[in-house]
Amino acid sequence: MGRKDKNKKKGKGAEKTSMKTDKKLVAKQKKLLAKLGEEDIENIVAKYETKDTKSSDLTEIVCPPPTARVNVGICAHPADKEEIFIHGGEFFNGQQTVIYGDFYSYNVAKNEWKTLKSSICPAPRSGHQMVSVATDGGQIWLFGGEYASPSQLQFYHFRDLWVYRMAKKQWEKLNAPNGPSARSGHRMVVTRKKLFVFGGFHDNNASYRYFNDLYAFSLENYTWTKIEAAGTAPPARSGCCMVANTDGKILIWGGYSKTNVKKEIDRGTTHTDMYTLAADKQDAKGQAGGYKWTSVKPSGKKPAPRSGMAVAIAPNGKAYAFGGVMDTEEDEEDVRGLFSSELHALDTNACTWRKLELAAKARKSTAKPTDVEMSEEEKQAIEAKKIVSDDGVFTMTVGGGSGGSSGSASKNASKAEGER
Repeated sequence: MGRKDKNKKKGKGAEKTSMKTDKKLVAKQKKLLAKLGEEDIENIVAKYETKDTKSSDLTEIVCPPPTARVNVGICAHPADKEEIFIHGGEFFNGQQTVIYGDFYSYNVAKNEWKTLKSSICPAPRSGHQMVSVATDGGQIWLFGGEYASPSQLQFYHFRDLWVYRMAKKQWEKLNAPNGPSARSGHRMVVTRKKLFVFGGFHDNNASYRYFNDLYAFSLENYTWTKIEAAGTAPPARSGCCMVANTDGKILIWGGYSKTNVKKEIDRGTTHTDMYTLAADKQDAKGQAGGYKWTSVKPSGKKPAPRSGMAVAIAPNGKAYAFGGVMDTEEDEEDVRGLFSSELHALDTNACTWRKLELAAKARKSTAKPTDVEMSEEEKQAIEAKKIVSDDGVFTMTVGGGSGGSSGSASKNASKAEGER
């Protein structure tokens, strides 16, 4: 009994010490921010908040392409294959960070950018997620993200949910309770009239946490539900690859997380595992109509470990993943990351990877009448081997051979890119 009481007192002492340390850090940061002339981040974000929840004054203006940025929200028009939408993102010039809140559309066929401006819209952010659905003439759903101060000494994470109604050209903020906590670097997909949000992280420069929780938002009754799926869930992570196939099955692969190994020293992990989430008879609590996690081992030519890759799923059930980053060197001070330019295809039904090599752009023929020409059958055979996907707008072609790994190294850049 005495030992337990003694341990409790020790625990309380450690807690008090931690609180004092936190207060000192806060006071130190306030002095530094005052020296830099930087406003408190809560006040900065509050300027973008409004009591109104719907916009009615959106204007479209043809403009140059967006400025350089990373960690944007991006999605395609759900019906018109020739239009892509981009929101937000961030840019670091080596000294200060800029967080964007602009909203763009890009017409692929016309090669034309437009900026879509409205008095009511999501606050500037990066590391958020956007998906589109064909309901009511088209909708774009946006959740979460983060805002960083110019010095990167302050971070604010969002948990708000927005919808952009294409027919009305109107943003609307949804006040739906019981949703995911504030985060960025999460992933969101839409299937079976639901938005599914998984993972992400929250980091305020004083403490951090990575998530492996799963939420579903009904596009029919506008309510959030925390999914307690059966099976073993993926470990916590951000920046993973997440797709939903035509059967409603969700696949998760890769991603990044970090843990504290000792005082003020963290160790990052680039995940290589894959999980599927599918409808099940029961959930983790034995209730009907649930979901189940299953760990799977994909076959084929698997990508090297990475996070932060871009991924899109095609009507043929294949997901195409491009790029990503992996930590290659890490010590107590620095992290060095290798950025990839590889393109991989994942058969979401068979869970099979394939590395794709893009064919070089065809040159104009310099053949003379006396040169030997291929037969029409030979030409068709070669083309059949090269064409991978054609959805009416984009045609992807691949050549032979697996090729080598390609990428570029960047010091201290992998954390920002890979997590989001």
